Amino acid sequence: MKTAVDERCLSMIRTLSEARGPSGFEDEAVNAAKNCARDLADISEDSLRNLYIRPRYNRGGRPVLMLDAHSDEVGFMIHSIKPNGTLRFLLLGEWNEAALPGTGVRVRNARGEWIRGVIASKPPHFMTSAERSTVLTARDLVIDVGAVSDAEARDVFAIRIGEPAVPDTAFSYDPSADTMIGKSFDCRIGCAAMLETLRRLRGEPLSVDVVGVMSSQEELGERGCTVAVRKVAPQAAIVFEGCPADDTFTEPYAIQTALKKGPMLRFMDRSILCNPRFQRFALDLAENPSLAVQSSVREGGGNNGAVIHTSLDGIPAIVLGVPVRYIHSGCGITSYYDFEAAVRLAVDLAKALTPEIIAGF
Repeated sequence: MKTAVDERCLSMIRTLSEARGPSGFEDEAVNAAKNCARDLADISEDSLRNLYIRPRYNRGGRPVLMLDAHSDEVGFMIHSIKPNGTLRFLLLGEWNEAALPGTGVRVRNARGEWIRGVIASKPPHFMTSAERSTVLTARDLVIDVGAVSDAEARDVFAIRIGEPAVPDTAFSYDPSADTMIGKSFDCRIGCAAMLETLRRLRGEPLSVDVVGVMSSQEELGERGCTVAVRKVAPQAAIVFEGCPADDTFTEPYAIQTALKKGPMLRFMDRSILCNPRFQRFALDLAENPSLAVQSSVREGGGNNGAVIHTSLDGIPAIVLGVPVRYIHSGCGITSYYDFEAAVRLAVDLAKALTPEIIAGF
């Protein structure tokens, strides 16, 4: 599947993907989103770096539809500096730890510079046979920025404990395959879809007001959204995600989140059972204009819908995910077609919702 590519959207996705923003350090991603949305919305932040985007076409006095996407990516925090200048680190979020060795990273230093490094392990030449057969975890690994002593790491590279690090992965788009490769598509591709949905709703007939939220620290347990949902106090919510694709390792009959098959509407995961009536409304709407969509039932995973649907008096919420291969690693693959299909479905949903329909959820 292919669709016409909007260069503005592609540039936005690139900027968001390459922004360095692990959990708790989302500033670059937040600033990128501000630049994308300042011409159509009033924007505010809170101390958790949640970003609130209130389009100027809202009228007030109508139900509020919250469009949420989390701004943080999985990353690392420097734990300590070893005498040889390498850096012990802790994980920010859940990683596929087997994929860590050899990952290029950027480490922020005390001067605000992002220093290049690599996640290093003992070369196989020096490993015992037992070590070669052992799956390495973060505890076995270090980040190497090229320092030869702890003094050099501190004084020359200006590395300090508590500083963040992220994968060093450039964004690229292959027009022949309609695929994008980059880091942080969980959830920057969701952020891009949310921002583009807000833009395309301008000038459309709506029976609801919409508020976009880029919430922080989702990878550490939906912390930002816990605050944001109380501030927005919506009557319904769509949670945008960069969700894990399962089409490269799953039996064909069980594939539910494939690349280039449209966005995924999730019935449940370990954190939420999405509102069944809202879910059915979205699936029925997708069938009418033949919008591509997939549905899934997940055994694992979690998302901001977990805290949204149990907040206040209970808020009907659905999860709209753009499939991404190999999330929670240093590099993922996603499709522009799926991004575009997610935006189209979200726009149609916002236009179709009325106070009466929301009350029926």
